Amino acid sequence: MSDFDIFEGMTSISAVIKSIQNGSSDRRIIKILYNEDRLSKKFRELQFLKHTAVSLGFEIFPVAADEIDNLTAGTTHGGIIAICTKRTFPNLNVKKLTNSGFYALIEGIEDPYNFGYSVRSLYASGVDGIILPPRNWMELSGIVARSSAGTSELANIYVSDPTEAVTNLKNIGFEIICAEIRDSVSLYEHKFSDSVLLVVGGEKRGISRKILDLADTNVRIEYGREFMGSLPSASAISVISFEILRQKHNKR
Repeated sequence: MSDFDIFEGMTSISAVIKSIQNGSSDRRIIKILYNEDRLSKKFRELQFLKHTAVSLGFEIFPVAADEIDNLTAGTTHGGIIAICTKRTFPNLNVKKLTNSGFYALIEGIEDPYNFGYSVRSLYASGVDGIILPPRNWMELSGIVARSSAGTSELANIYVSDPTEAVTNLKNIGFEIICAEIRDSVSLYEHKFSDSVLLVVGGEKRGISRKILDLADTNVRIEYGREFMGSLPSASAISVISFEILRQKHNKR
């Protein structure tokens, strides 16, 4: 495992900078490398980075294109990367959770891209925090940042044993909602409480039996026609999280 993370492209780098500036991350930018040929027309972006380099204490260097290519997995970096320290993710402390909050536990999503898409949807829908098991895709923070459009760096992310997290939130009054077809009610017929923990599993393994046994309600997404398949986890998260948001808006 590398001692640093590499973030590709201005969207990811801007999110890293914002998370450092607002204090939500203990990550540090070590240096930024950019290719002058590819960024020659992006004067504003370069000026922003040079100004930020002074305030945050990192270096910025123009380099040849192949130097950036050698440090990245593909060629979609846009000619700029940031080399950063690792981020520390705090253990879940239920005493610090938002009252009437919306939290999500992601369990078992099989690849970092779908995980990133899931984080993006949760962040956009207003989730107050995302809970992950100790082994999770944030080890590949650069990939996740790109697929999440930088939101993985902006979201509040906590680490906990999944069963322990569900038990603790249930004990303080959170409604435990599992995205699960068995013994379920329609998403659009369920009225969510003010304090919700949404649990979503991966497409192959689903949600563990221990957590399903702790659920208050399982919800299913109604399809527009007969369809025997299932939505990708990231799509299911989008549908459910925005229904939670819609109901919150209607309560105002």
